[in-house]
Amino acid sequence: MANVPPTGVPVCYRHTGRETYVRCTRCDRPICPDCMRDASVGHQCPECVAEGKRTQRPTRTAFGGSVTGRRGYATITLIAINVVLLLISLASAKNGANALGGQGFGGLIGGQTPLLVKLGVIGQVGPPGQEVPYGVANGEYYRLFTAMFMHFGILHLLMNMYALWILGRTLESFLGPLRFVALYLVAGLGGDVAAYVFQPGALSAGASTAIFGLFAALFLVLRKLGLNATAVLPVILINLVFTISVPGISIAGHLGGFVTGALAGAGLAYAPRERRNAIQAGVLVAALVVLGGLTFWQTGHLTA
Repeated sequence: MANVPPTGVPVCYRHTGRETYVRCTRCDRPICPDCMRDASVGHQCPECVAEGKRTQRPTRTAFGGSVTGRRGYATITLIAINVVLLLISLASAKNGANALGGQGFGGLIGGQTPLLVKLGVIGQVGPPGQEVPYGVANGEYYRLFTAMFMHFGILHLLMNMYALWILGRTLESFLGPLRFVALYLVAGLGGDVAAYVFQPGALSAGASTAIFGLFAALFLVLRKLGLNATAVLPVILINLVFTISVPGISIAGHLGGFVTGALAGAGLAYAPRERRNAIQAGVLVAALVVLGGLTFWQTGHLTA
């Protein structure tokens, strides 16, 4: 005998053999327990829930970014790129042990590799007074981008990746992946351009140009959110003192990244909500234009 509900008893619109007295609070169709979806008031049917998701505005962070940044995927991806490029760099060296360590900082920092020489920032070579254009000055502008992903050995990489792991996940959760990556790249580019302008004869590389920018941006973001930013100041000061006092560190690169990160971070953090996307994009584009102008000016100076 068929299981047919009594006449007049409502049945689920998706399962017509099931009696129910519960209705979707949105479309008023009867729904059985298998079709009920919890809502703020009562229950909704699967179609109404799907329609609500399509019409609902996605949740954004306080600075307009996607909340997917809380998962830290962009930070993890940046770290992975740096690690892979170090492995490739070591593979390009004839003596991998010297490339890993044995050079600066008491023998803890590694040496140069063919790939590092190819991708690091440098603008001229030769003895004082007889320098000739090289690298970026010869049109290899890609170096200003690739240098922020190259490192002098394992310790150099580990120090930078630890800082990126701490700073990156925090800023990515506040800004969202897209804005965080844009900040990282612009700050890193700012540091590399500064190294090209002020120290063109020195080969420089490392993620620290971007990381110094993240330090500055984090301070501004915390201030904007009304959170305690004083704990960041000692870390910034220690890193600045370390940069100035330890030989072999690109002072121009670190300070250039810090200043660029501060300016870009201010634009991302303090853009008014009404025109937030346009102003944030405008600040980042303006930074790129200024950095491009400085790059071409220095190239003209070195090749004159």
